[in-house]
Amino acid sequence: MDIGVCVPSHIGDTDYIVRAEELGYSHAWLADSQMIWSDCYATLALAAYRTNSIKLGTGVAITGTRPASVNAAGIATINALAPGRTFFGVGAGNTAMRVMGLPPQRIAKFESYLEELSPLLRGEESLLNHQDGQIPIKHIMPDKGFVNFEDSIPLYVSGFGPRSLGLAGKYGDGAVLALPSSPAVMESLWGLMESNSPPGFDRSNFYTTGLTAMIVKDEDEAIDSARIKSECGAMVMASVHYAYDQWRNFGHQPPNAMSGIWDDYTRLLEDYPEDRRHQRIHMGHNCWVLPEEEKFVTADLIKATCMVGTQDELIERLAALNEAGLNQVMNLPSFDPRFKVLEDIAEKIIPFV
Repeated sequence: MDIGVCVPSHIGDTDYIVRAEELGYSHAWLADSQMIWSDCYATLALAAYRTNSIKLGTGVAITGTRPASVNAAGIATINALAPGRTFFGVGAGNTAMRVMGLPPQRIAKFESYLEELSPLLRGEESLLNHQDGQIPIKHIMPDKGFVNFEDSIPLYVSGFGPRSLGLAGKYGDGAVLALPSSPAVMESLWGLMESNSPPGFDRSNFYTTGLTAMIVKDEDEAIDSARIKSECGAMVMASVHYAYDQWRNFGHQPPNAMSGIWDDYTRLLEDYPEDRRHQRIHMGHNCWVLPEEEKFVTADLIKATCMVGTQDELIERLAALNEAGLNQVMNLPSFDPRFKVLEDIAEKIIPFV
């Protein structure tokens, strides 16, 4: 099992990626959300200059904010700086789009985007859908050092629903998943990824990564101790933010684990003007818990949204998920204690998986 880090892109925080490499983390996934963090490609460029072995890529880049040609050129530029260790994660953009009050790209457009993108990542000609026709496009000077397509750029498609998981199996070299809660859930995800896959699809050549906040709990420590809440609370609240968007936009009911906080949480957000509420929902996203939201980080929600356990419990769970076909866990702790969590996982988990 590989252990990577998901990084809220911060132009002044490449020390974190350097330290992750020193500690044996396999991948650094730099998140892309233009109204929240630094530009992911600028941050990746700095990280590429400061590291030598850790794999670097987007975690994940967003289809709705950049044309496929722009994203392909961006990651191929990073591949020129970090040849052979660059990957491209891509998704339809739940947060990056919703923070502007817009919906993520719909599944048909997402598929069209992936169809256009895939050849471009190989340096090949693709077809740009424009108005009522198609225009052939390709990078016309790839041999002059501007970009690197000679070293392959794996495409990892983010999938959180049945149809997007099917697209991951059809177009991707791998998939980015919400962390499966059990091997049985992982097996059901495989079924969805294989539902639309090309002939000859081979699980052993398809790289899967689960996103979570993984925290090592002391033997007698409560799962909602002050320390654990500080280390994974931002992931808990990001899950609540996502559920609120699904409820607000589509009428989807929240998960059972949120039932105890839901009425209070929705009332809190209703105090903000409707025309700017999209800005408020994602405040602190995957970095900090706002003071007025701390009460929503409950034991039930920590269990439901994060990967928290003793050293032995986590090692056992990781082994079972790896046996079921999960290749990597990418860890995204809260921002302020991120270095401490980085060291804890490196000491207590990485050597044993």
